Amino acid sequence: MDLLSYPFMQRALLAAVLVGLTAPAIGVYLVQRRQALMGDGIGHVAMTGVGLGFLLNSSPVWVAAGVAVAGSVLMELIRWYGRTRGDIALAMLFYGGMAGGVLLTALAPGGTNAGLTTYLFGSLTTVSASDVTAICVLAALVLLVTLGLRRQLFAVSQDEEFARVTGLPVRALNLLVAVTAAVTVTVAMRVVGLLLISALMVVPVAAAQQLARSFAATFAIAVALGVTAALGGTTLSFYNDVPPGATIVLLAIGAFVLLTVAATPLARRRAAAEARRARAARVPGPEDEPEYDLALAEGSSGGSHAAPSAGPSGRATGPAGRPGP
Repeated sequence: MDLLSYPFMQRALLAAVLVGLTAPAIGVYLVQRRQALMGDGIGHVAMTGVGLGFLLNSSPVWVAAGVAVAGSVLMELIRWYGRTRGDIALAMLFYGGMAGGVLLTALAPGGTNAGLTTYLFGSLTTVSASDVTAICVLAALVLLVTLGLRRQLFAVSQDEEFARVTGLPVRALNLLVAVTAAVTVTVAMRVVGLLLISALMVVPVAAAQQLARSFAATFAIAVALGVTAALGGTTLSFYNDVPPGATIVLLAIGAFVLLTVAATPLARRRAAAEARRARAARVPGPEDEPEYDLALAEGSSGGSHAAPSAGPSGRATGPAGRPGP
């Protein structure tokens, strides 16, 4: 393949694989916690880190990682203590992060918004060797957390009250999820972009849920879809000269649509099979016995206990036709 002959494409493909692994790996917990848009908010905050990196003439990836981690911790604290005004505080944090990134980039020596655009939507040619090193280190941390603590993180994501009763450090684990999501955002910003990374966290997980019936299967399928979409989008962007982030996200959405269409008849067959198994395993109870009309049964026997019948006058008569009592 001729694209592998270019060093920048080798770096871009390696970064794409790492992004495809890490984004769904943390996204499966965010979806379980109903925080699918958390990555989008962290991406807005990380823009300030990118602008600060330009201003300080240092690596935007590492600076953005630090700012995104601080922002994610602040978001989690607002979620705990914000009460009814928490949504307003989060909105100000998101928009302030975006505004801060644009302003700091403009103040940086030689800084332009064009340089910031590569971090917002991704760029293949700007992935440097130092970026790949930072991405590898950060991706290793994300995978270590999401795989090594998968049981604890799943318990907290599924039911915080139950996890607290069992003795798990719920607040510490919630902070760990937020910090890991922030690190993932900075891992992916070079390839997918800060404004689109949230889609790669959520869409592969949503697509995997159309087929999988367990958390482990959802995790595995989501990661496989994430890697496939990242590699496919990066390759297509090279040959067609289109933004890689948008291409990756659209491929992931296309996979979601296809799996949703394919899963509909599969879900119907599963429901029908489960209904058949439930009927076969059902133990007949008293309500299943045939009901008999005792009066008719006795009347048809012709015995002395035959049911009285009505005479011409409408009065009940006995067996011999005499008026009954």
